[in-house]
Amino acid sequence: MTTVLDDSVLEDQQRLFELDTRGLLRTAALAGAQVRSAASSAEEAGLDDLAGYKPRALVLLSTAGAGPAACGLLAAELGPSCQVPVVVTEAMPSWIGPLDVVFAHAADGGDTVLAESLELATRRGATVVLAAPDEGPVAAAAAGRAKLISPRIPVPEPLGLAHVFTAGLRVLTALGLLTADTDALADALDEQAERSHPGREISENPAKTLALRLADRVPLLWGVDEVATAVARHGAFVLGCYAGMPCDVTSYRQAVNREALYGAAAAVGGEADLFADPEEAGSGLRVVLLSTREDERGGLAERAAVAGLPGADVLAPTESQEGGGVRSSLSLAVGFDMAAVYIGLASDSLNGHGRPTPVAR
Repeated sequence: MTTVLDDSVLEDQQRLFELDTRGLLRTAALAGAQVRSAASSAEEAGLDDLAGYKPRALVLLSTAGAGPAACGLLAAELGPSCQVPVVVTEAMPSWIGPLDVVFAHAADGGDTVLAESLELATRRGATVVLAAPDEGPVAAAAAGRAKLISPRIPVPEPLGLAHVFTAGLRVLTALGLLTADTDALADALDEQAERSHPGREISENPAKTLALRLADRVPLLWGVDEVATAVARHGAFVLGCYAGMPCDVTSYRQAVNREALYGAAAAVGGEADLFADPEEAGSGLRVVLLSTREDERGGLAERAAVAGLPGADVLAPTESQEGGGVRSSLSLAVGFDMAAVYIGLASDSLNGHGRPTPVAR
């Protein structure tokens, strides 16, 4: 299934605003504000108390929404050399205890299953930091026994990656596992939002450009490094939320082993192949290689992937973002937010469809 996009909509700012009855273009541009808000809330929550503490394990817990991708991205940023064992999970491990630190995210304050997990962790004496609404069973389960970082910038859950990621990032920096400048991160996201403003033409607008690259094909979002693969998972999530697009997500190393799909991907033409015959093998696919270019090894992996798939698009940090670590990875991830909204508006996948009923917990 592919998404048919009317690119004339992207050129018409007034029409975009008329179609955007839910104000998603505005809220998708608030990632920088989310970073500042989460950093401020983390400071008020007393995360500095974690300074110098070396936990037995760090548990990153989330069940739905933007949280699973955010937790995966945080773990990928830490990498295999992290001095503390890191567990990314949807359920609290049975061995949780007083020597462990838990960072948890709740997309829904009424998630009773997550509330039970938090009750277990706090009862066992684990240090818990919770990014969640300040009302509901989840917050109640951790009340008085967890450091709560509530979202203060009202955005739909799929667009809340920056809040969750920053809350978790402040846990990692407090523990001394990562270093990051949240002010610089927020500034970078503000600049990105400005470049992606609806009033900017497609040729100068990275979000509109990405929307056009992804539309009318089934995207294969393949990361050439672990961080980029984590970014791709968020991209697939938000494209499913707003653009109605199914995406394949995996690492390039794993993609190579799926011979049939990799062969079809290798047959796909590049960006210039705009008029490919839809009957041709692979022409219904759009191969997007994601790369964070954080180190020399990542650069080598990117070049190897491009050599194997010369027709693939490459999505990587701009020169101003390169070498920025969390700045480059979060910028790439958030870039999918605005692109997904643009696709949704230009293909009408955002209007006329009700949301599914959530599974009861």
